[in-house]
Amino acid sequence: MKIIMYGAPICGDCVIAKEKLLENKDVTLDYRNIIESTAVLKEFLSYRDNESIFDDVKATGKIGIPFFILEDGTKTLEITTHIDIALENKIQSCSIDSKGNC
Repeated sequence: MKIIMYGAPICGDCVIAKEKLLENKDVTLDYRNIIESTAVLKEFLSYRDNESIFDDVKATGKIGIPFFILEDGTKTLEITTHIDIALENKIQSCSIDSKGNC
């Protein structure tokens, strides 16, 4: 399964999700670092500004990463509902409270 993942290395949940997806032999990961280039950030913000799955994320002051797009076009903030990967904790969208809380 091909998965596009938007994230950042400063987001702990992004780092964990990326690591787990790279370990999965059934996944081809296209990782897009939103802080690496303006083009990738704009691409991510286009989704964030226009997709209803981000409504709660924005309402609570969070960024919305990690964000995943599956090969069938499904968009999700919670990858474990679509692929079997073992995570200790539920992935959360990182906040913008300057405390690094995810």
